[in-house]
Amino acid sequence: MKLSRAEYKEIVKCTEHLRPTRQCMTILRQRFPNHSQSTLLSIFSLEYQKRTKRTMSRHQAPDSIESYYQRYLSEAKARPSVPVLLELANEVDLSPALMARVIVDRFLQDQEGGVSSKQVLNNMLREPSLIPDQALANHVYQCTINDCCYGPLVDCIKHAIGQEAEVLLRDKLKERNLSFLDENQLRTKGYDKTPDIILEVPIAVEGHIVHWIESKASFGDDHSHRTYLNEQFWSYWNRFGPGLVIYWHGFIGELDSQRDRGILLKDCFPSDIVTLCHGTSPATTDSLTG
Repeated sequence: MKLSRAEYKEIVKCTEHLRPTRQCMTILRQRFPNHSQSTLLSIFSLEYQKRTKRTMSRHQAPDSIESYYQRYLSEAKARPSVPVLLELANEVDLSPALMARVIVDRFLQDQEGGVSSKQVLNNMLREPSLIPDQALANHVYQCTINDCCYGPLVDCIKHAIGQEAEVLLRDKLKERNLSFLDENQLRTKGYDKTPDIILEVPIAVEGHIVHWIESKASFGDDHSHRTYLNEQFWSYWNRFGPGLVIYWHGFIGELDSQRDRGILLKDCFPSDIVTLCHGTSPATTDSLTG
């Protein structure tokens, strides 16, 4: 859904003191019942990632790591049935999955007597049963399943959601009998940086010509949209002409300000598509047909 900037800021303000656990979504849904869970989760995730980038250096300082590790060892021994690692992450406002990474990395340094292998660390975070300490394995698992912003589980979910959105887009195009090339087909043709879809015959949406479509399974806020414009959308425009971006989880309505320059924003697949006749110039609006 499209949100006004005022609505977006109200949600952001509510997220400022929330922790990235599953429970935060219950709070957001109760506070904003008219907004979808996917929109609220996407906004919270983007905001928490910004917060983490501002504070991560503090958490990664050697004295902080040692303090967290010694506290974990002490608390795990004193309260073996309590999710102490998850509690510690929430207390210091660090993503549970990132806290698990810090603690397992420190644990491996003790086990191996030096710097741990990144591959071994990543494997243990993806599959906690590989951790030789059963108690730590359980705490890492608790952190992983309770984190809604970071970690291997979140990465898998985000990948699946992104793939699902791209499949939905292709299905919608096929339903309208629109001829297109997807990203994989374009790469086989030698394109190195492409949108998700290139339309072989352009369409018009709300009076704007569209040659390409980009699918984003996220919310379009100021920071992410500006980044996408600079790193992707304008380069697509330069190479392929005007296009359409679908933010499936919504966007700030005021960001849809580049239509006249050739980039249109939507929060769903457009229902008012007008097809262009074959063999006519994409710029000739007189060739539009129903």
